[in-house]
Amino acid sequence: MRIRVLGVGMGPQHVTPEAAEALRGADYVLAARKAEHDPLLDVRRAICERHGVELAVVPDPPRDRDDPADYPAAVAAWHEERAAAYERVLARRGGTAAFLVWGDPSLYDSTIRVVRRVAGRLGADWDVLPGISAPQLLAARHRIVLHEVGRPVHITTARRLPEAVAAGQDTIVVLLGGEPDLSGLADWTIWWGANLGAAGEELAHGRVGDVLPGLGAARERARAAAGWVMDICLLRRER
Repeated sequence: MRIRVLGVGMGPQHVTPEAAEALRGADYVLAARKAEHDPLLDVRRAICERHGVELAVVPDPPRDRDDPADYPAAVAAWHEERAAAYERVLARRGGTAAFLVWGDPSLYDSTIRVVRRVAGRLGADWDVLPGISAPQLLAARHRIVLHEVGRPVHITTARRLPEAVAAGQDTIVVLLGGEPDLSGLADWTIWWGANLGAAGEELAHGRVGDVLPGLGAARERARAAAGWVMDICLLRRER
């Protein structure tokens, strides 16, 4: 048995030749269905159809998204339930299975952690192939370098943005949050994007205080075009 974790960027147009070759050699792709109508599952289906591989769908276990008191424990429990669901299918079907990961598997995604558990229990070989990440797409769309010369860039989630600002970070990439709290950052500069490289792509750049009022409408335009929305931004405090 073999398991392949493949980064696929934002859809069929971002699948690298290396990942495409891996897909053609897989017996099936395993994917979670997160809702009755899951637009992101439809994108995975389109990738499978393009490369001639079967899509096997597993209902995703429910997850506590209401800001649980112990967030790491809630995520760990969800990972274990998802691993068990995948393990049942993999044990029954065997062969070579692939998982298609948005962006790059190394960045704010649980698939590697889940597959490591499953592969260990099943004695399966597994590997990871990289994909185009959201920060890469953001930088390309805005024609920028994420960091200033000789300076670091901090990557975090919208949930933890206030913590990063309080710690003195001044160049911050923010993922996983439709509406990060930008209080007190009016004079920072923002480079923002939604659905980068996909249907409904939206971009904005400028002083946070000037750009912020229009971001809600831009998100809704992206959602209306694609049925879903993923956004990301780079924030920089000018010195």
